[in-house]
Amino acid sequence: MFAMKVKFLLPAIALSFSFAISQPLWAQSQTVETPQMLDAGFHEMYNLHFPEAHAIFAKYMAEHPQDPMGPVSDAAGYLFSEFHRTGVLDMQLFTNDTSYLKRKKDTLDPEVKKAFDADLDKADQLSDAILSNHPDDATALFAKTLMFGLRADYASLLERRDLAGFEFTKSGGTYAHRLLQVDPHAYDAYLAVGMENYILGLKPAPVRWLLQMAGGETNKVLGEQDLELTAAQGHYLQPLAKLLLAVAAMRDKDKVKARDLLSSLAREFPNNPLYAEQLSKIG
Repeated sequence: MFAMKVKFLLPAIALSFSFAISQPLWAQSQTVETPQMLDAGFHEMYNLHFPEAHAIFAKYMAEHPQDPMGPVSDAAGYLFSEFHRTGVLDMQLFTNDTSYLKRKKDTLDPEVKKAFDADLDKADQLSDAILSNHPDDATALFAKTLMFGLRADYASLLERRDLAGFEFTKSGGTYAHRLLQVDPHAYDAYLAVGMENYILGLKPAPVRWLLQMAGGETNKVLGEQDLELTAAQGHYLQPLAKLLLAVAAMRDKDKVKARDLLSSLAREFPNNPLYAEQLSKIG
């Protein structure tokens, strides 16, 4: 099978989602406001304050036990904590295929993995329960999109299981497309669609053809356009979209755009040294 031979050289494919109660909560045009508690939790997570983020998400889950956004958000906190500990988010890995392939394999924290899986299993259960009665529920569709994206992140970036990551990515993309049919203004979902197109679109033509046969979307230009939508109007995943666009800019030798994006992130999350470090490497 071709899938056993194709190596996914770029770690960013797994960050395609990477990163809502009964209506869309992210579109500012909606009447339902995004829960401030989830906002605060994600902000702490992007600022690398992981215990604080988990405490906020735990409180949200206690107050909203039927909402799958609680456990899936908590799972994102566990994933990003492992990213930070292992140095996965170094842009030099993203922009240099050789560096990615030669990077050392890290020892993963089994307790983090256990908590991560438990959160995602709970989010999956809650989402499926909602979708069984309301198949167009935006919250559940978004939670499923995030769930598969987080599983893809862990499999590809941390466990080095690229094929498994690709399968999770495809599944997440299916839910992202369903969500966008329900609400085209669910801008966070465009990141899932965009990263699959952008990253797979970078592959050589024969590889793109094989990936298309397997159901992958491989249009680099369309992928970057979708990422721009999330970066401009996304909510929970807007910072991640900006980081991925900075990676894309560096691969295209556009240091000005990369510097602008990273500067914006550094201002928004001053306690996260990642962005300042990457800016210093750009020069």
